[in-house]
Amino acid sequence: MPEPADTGLVLGPILRRVTGSRATVWVQTAQPATVEVRTAAGAGGAGRTFTAYGRHYALVVVEGLRPAGVDEYRVLLDGEQVWPPPEYAYPAPAIHTRGDRDPVRLVYGSCRQANPHVTDKHPPDALDAYAVRLAKQIRAGGQAADWPDALVLLGDQVYADETSPAVRRWLSRRRDRRRPDAPSTQVVSFDEYTRLYLESWTDSDVRWLLSTVPSMMIFDDHEIIDDWNTSESWRRDQSAQSWWAERIAAGLSSYWVYQHLGNLPPDELGTDPVYSAVRAAEDATAVLAEFGARADSERGEYRWSYALDIGRTRIVMLDNRAGRDLEPGKRSMLPDHQWDWLVNTISGGDFDHLVIGSSLPWLLAPAVHHVEAMNEWLCDSPRRWVAGPSEKLRRALDLEHWAAFGRSFDALGVLLGQLGAGACAPATISVLSGDVHHSYAARAHLGGDVHSEVYQLTCSPVHNGLPAAIKMAARLGWTRGAGRFARGLAKLAGTPAPSVRWELTSGPFFGNAISTLIHRGREAYALIEGTDARARLNRRGAVRLHRRS
Repeated sequence: MPEPADTGLVLGPILRRVTGSRATVWVQTAQPATVEVRTAAGAGGAGRTFTAYGRHYALVVVEGLRPAGVDEYRVLLDGEQVWPPPEYAYPAPAIHTRGDRDPVRLVYGSCRQANPHVTDKHPPDALDAYAVRLAKQIRAGGQAADWPDALVLLGDQVYADETSPAVRRWLSRRRDRRRPDAPSTQVVSFDEYTRLYLESWTDSDVRWLLSTVPSMMIFDDHEIIDDWNTSESWRRDQSAQSWWAERIAAGLSSYWVYQHLGNLPPDELGTDPVYSAVRAAEDATAVLAEFGARADSERGEYRWSYALDIGRTRIVMLDNRAGRDLEPGKRSMLPDHQWDWLVNTISGGDFDHLVIGSSLPWLLAPAVHHVEAMNEWLCDSPRRWVAGPSEKLRRALDLEHWAAFGRSFDALGVLLGQLGAGACAPATISVLSGDVHHSYAARAHLGGDVHSEVYQLTCSPVHNGLPAAIKMAARLGWTRGAGRFARGLAKLAGTPAPSVRWELTSGPFFGNAISTLIHRGREAYALIEGTDARARLNRRGAVRLHRRS
């Protein structure tokens, strides 16, 4: 059933954090309003919208939720119910709270280009298929049996540089309101970015899913532009484009509004400087524009990374893009003070499992890893005739994963090894990633004194594709022969051997997919499911990460 256009909600409700007896719900409204969220059991909360770029947003903190309960909720604007609308075709939106012994279930994936209702380029959509299946389970009475604790969306939630036919037609119709030199098929302004989120999240199946399963998000490159922050020379060339300053400011500020704001826990809303500023402003347009520009120019000063605990699982979502140090010879995924934050976050506390959300895989196919590591090594050569072509190759072939930031690759391996060898080592350490448009599980070996099982778990794409030639190369990259050949070349170039050894345990799998990570006590499992021609999810691979000890 089509969603009514006159409910007063432009987008949402989107359920974000659920922590104990509290939750946050994000909405975009058609007019300024007081937004209330009320449950049938009496829990609730209210908040006034803030305004930016002629649009209106609110993040409502819901208090008083019952433990281990399922509370259906409704959204009111200025006292009038607007969601769910009359004759709603989906189960009522609900907030699920955990019981002390409930297993932790994280559903993860990345790379969702548009939605299947506006493009037929990449059907079928795995997130849509998951939403349909979950709704059927609820109707069958299985509401709390295997409910996911969170959707972990690992980047490329929208594509600013690879827009759908519908968005391209819309951009063409508004040529007179755009910069004359702006890329004709790409978004540049905040207004244009909002179109991407509306296109993706008003898909009725996904709109329902986001209203009833908490979500945590982190960006990758396509929220801004392909290969964002690959290198210093990339930034220089990009900054020379006359439209770039508006693009980067709009991309980061719209990401803050639509994705990052909901990542903030209720207790930290008051201490986030951007949230305080937009709440204090009568019109927050200038606040967000200035913030977006500053967040790019002062890379790493604003921390996009964040952490939360679900049961006895600690989850750390890492910024792999905005805070990079790109100085040759000192490249790093995160600046030093954010590495310190990461170390402190995973070193303190008592938890059974650690999950690191990293949009880019830490462990790639070995052949690809050796090529990227060799390329970084050559980019740092003092010989210009070596460094110059290597830099061009880095940019042309997208050689900018963890392997191409060798200091960070090694540092993460050392950090995880120290954690896994400690007296309170978690049972498992899992790095969840996307980006590469195929799915796999790989086990890392960090040394005999490491007690934790350490895995790279990659699921991509949710709704995208991979050219046949690159698919063949991806398969080849995981073969032992290709890995040995690439390592031989890297060795000839003087590239140090990787500090970590790893092996493929499941995959690679191709096509649209969604994955689930399950923690039950100290046991852990990962399941990869892909869509078939009838938009149903089918098991592609399963990995037992840790057995009961």
